[in-house]
Amino acid sequence: MRPRTTRRADKSLRRQELIEATIDSLAKRGFDATTTAVVADGAGLSRGIVNFHFESKEKLLVETLRYLSDEYRTHWRSAVNAAGPDPAARLWALAAADFDRKVCTQRKLAAWGAFWGEAKSRPTYRELCSPNDVEYQNTVADLVRQLVRPGQDYRLLARGLDCMLNGLWHHLMISPREFKREEAWAVARMHLATVFPDHFTDAGPIVPDGRPDGLEGAG
Repeated sequence: MRPRTTRRADKSLRRQELIEATIDSLAKRGFDATTTAVVADGAGLSRGIVNFHFESKEKLLVETLRYLSDEYRTHWRSAVNAAGPDPAARLWALAAADFDRKVCTQRKLAAWGAFWGEAKSRPTYRELCSPNDVEYQNTVADLVRQLVRPGQDYRLLARGLDCMLNGLWHHLMISPREFKREEAWAVARMHLATVFPDHFTDAGPIVPDGRPDGLEGAG
């Protein structure tokens, strides 16, 4: 008999393989054409294994969305925490994280797009992502609040920044040949430098001696 830890590792591996195959199918075929049979074939596993791990297509899709949402949250959180205490450096890192190859690929963007297209008619999807979205928006708002000039409404500026970053992802989704990840990040950098000229140039946050620190980001 194999050790229990090995069985658990195998189960986790199989689940991850099925989730990755679901992302592939959503990206290539879209929501309706993604079936448990297609996912099993894409993962190179028997079709019964999907039902064993997820019971149904809907549960497989929910877990795939949960995986994407948690991965995104973990990614931007790590970037912000690694940037240190300075709010400008943290906001720069948060924006840069959106265009990092770990989360910003055509494959994952297409999968996100498939879920976004279903969110209106499937409240479970909105409920699943809502806590992560609220945390992200609150983080943006708190960082913007620390950077605004007197008299500026930080809530409106934060909402605008959030919409701009979301819009760049949508543009990358619908125009992958004309609009590339590097250009999207350049747009975001210019936006930060224009809206917060006291804190950014398009090369990075401005350090106390007046020079940008060169944290271009977005690997």
